[in-house]
Amino acid sequence: MEAFAELHPVLQALIATCFTWFLTALGASGVFFTTRVNRKLLDVMLGFAAGVMIAASYWSLLAPALEMAAEHSIGAWFPAAVGFLLGAAALRLVDRVLPHLHLEAPIESAEGVKSNWSRSVLLILAITLHNIPEGLAVGVAFGAVAFGLPSATLAGAVALAIGIGLQNFPEGLAVSMPLRREGLSRLRCFWYGQLSAAVEPVAGVIGAAAVLIAQPLLPYALAFAAGAMIFVVVEELVPESQASGNGDLATMGLMVGFTVMMILDVALG
Repeated sequence: MEAFAELHPVLQALIATCFTWFLTALGASGVFFTTRVNRKLLDVMLGFAAGVMIAASYWSLLAPALEMAAEHSIGAWFPAAVGFLLGAAALRLVDRVLPHLHLEAPIESAEGVKSNWSRSVLLILAITLHNIPEGLAVGVAFGAVAFGLPSATLAGAVALAIGIGLQNFPEGLAVSMPLRREGLSRLRCFWYGQLSAAVEPVAGVIGAAAVLIAQPLLPYALAFAAGAMIFVVVEELVPESQASGNGDLATMGLMVGFTVMMILDVALG
């Protein structure tokens, strides 16, 4: 941990988001062992992912943003509120523009601009959309550590990366299995499944670099990442986990995910 602490924050963010990318790939590798995952299990895992993201949005992002803005002339709430809404608005814009398709949905219900892309590509893009705010959140958290603020610790940033990594496992599984049912080879399913998380290191580096360049943006950036993640939870993860009639199981998965992320953040951060 000491050697890791001595690295530049951007490099720390890159390593951490490569870890989250790896766990997505690990989830996608499940396609080599089975062609179908139990839908109840998948819904529980999607609920778990939603719970992790909700907890991370508060404990690792919004709470530090509020502490950092304590002396703001308008009020501590202002940067957090503005950043949070901007994060949601940005993801809403991407959601409207980027062609993508939810799990188990007919291709006629694809969202975003109209395209002739295949169902497989649209499924991959849906998971890729999830991963953008996750990578950004990890990057911003590591960038914040560089300023030595009490509310932004290296252990807390590491806890966030671990939590995001844990919930990336089911996301990798969620994209590789449907691709297999679309007729793609196991190797291609794995390749596209892990590729959906390749945006995380990119977003992580951008997030860390942005807050290092402009410290006053830090509370806004933390809240922006939180708003983007909550948008994904409400727009994508919760509806998908509840769509197959396994609502109670998915909800319990969410509660467990929230608890695990809360424990990670409080215990390590």
